[in-house]
Amino acid sequence: MNAGGRDRPTGGRSLTIVVAGTSWDGVWQSERHLAVHLARRGPVLWVDPQISRLTPLRDRTAQRMLREDRLRAVAPNLLRLTPVTVPGVTRPVLRDLATRGARRTLRRAVAAIGLPVRATIVASLNDMLDAVPCDVRVFFGTDDYVAGARLMGTDPAWLERCTRRQLAGADVVVATSEVLADRWSAQRPDIDVIPNGCDFERLSGAEQAALPDDVGLPPPIAGFIGHMSERIDLEMLAAVADSGNSLLLVGPRQPTFEIARLDALLERPNVRWVGAKRFAELPSYLRVIDVGLTPYSQSEFNRASFPLKTLDYLAAGRPVVASDLPAHHWLGSGQVHIAGSAARFGELTAELLAAPRSAATGAECRRVAARNSWATRTAEIDALIESRRRERVGSGAA
Repeated sequence: MNAGGRDRPTGGRSLTIVVAGTSWDGVWQSERHLAVHLARRGPVLWVDPQISRLTPLRDRTAQRMLREDRLRAVAPNLLRLTPVTVPGVTRPVLRDLATRGARRTLRRAVAAIGLPVRATIVASLNDMLDAVPCDVRVFFGTDDYVAGARLMGTDPAWLERCTRRQLAGADVVVATSEVLADRWSAQRPDIDVIPNGCDFERLSGAEQAALPDDVGLPPPIAGFIGHMSERIDLEMLAAVADSGNSLLLVGPRQPTFEIARLDALLERPNVRWVGAKRFAELPSYLRVIDVGLTPYSQSEFNRASFPLKTLDYLAAGRPVVASDLPAHHWLGSGQVHIAGSAARFGELTAELLAAPRSAATGAECRRVAARNSWATRTAEIDALIESRRRERVGSGAA
């Protein structure tokens, strides 16, 4: 490991660690946005989920990644650490060994960086809250992990135990939705609700982004940007296509999700799927859509979530048609049109597409997004950390 020279973070005297639930190379989830914005305030160490020593044998991204130092700079003031541990990181017993190895790797990395740790933020159920000495331990809860057990192919009883451990071990617990906070309140009543945000700076400039060359649909266009998986209500997307309007789908496809029905939808002449895109490319696709779509199903997992894509559409100045989730009601915006059925979802989308695009509507959408930016969310989380640090200093616990 090398944390010296150009890799040494600057701009602060203490380090914030973000232990992520997804790889830095993957889809931008909540913790990625949080880490990037925290790095504007001081040095940050991003910690990937641990991977097996065998992973590079079948994953080209991992091969390229591990040719570099496992501790390396990825952005100004932001280092990335990839713990490599024993094979079988998802299996009982072996996953415990893998976690111990990841904790040792993190301790060595922090020693190499040479800065005291102000906060460890864990955005997963990995047992990393107390891996290194720090001022404040934060559990950043983005999902109801137990409700998502089937989606993750994991034992719900084990997920329940891990969730309880995180809630008990954190100095600060942040939940991204009120539903999630309510579900955890019996064990931890002092949960702070800080919803997801949006990258307002990047996405609000969608009108100036380069036009993509792979859409080929006549306007007006309704667009869905995200992972086509079991979380999605496919009937809602089909209802939009049934109206005859153009439907653009941007994002990866879960190989096992509704194969026949999704294939049939993608074969329609008014539907275009362009596959997965890098986050930096999203403004181009947001530019060509007129209405954003958030067609989530009514699962317990979804009802506890706070969809990032809804705010992303608003940041680009686009009104949204969304399924009836508590998070969408929480936003309280007239630019988020909530549908309780697939038929209503299609009707609302058709109505919005039939209306001329309005500068006033776009401005109102962006105002809602600006109030819910990741810059704002990061400031709220950072304030919680500093408040807790002051409490500990005052009590003599620091």
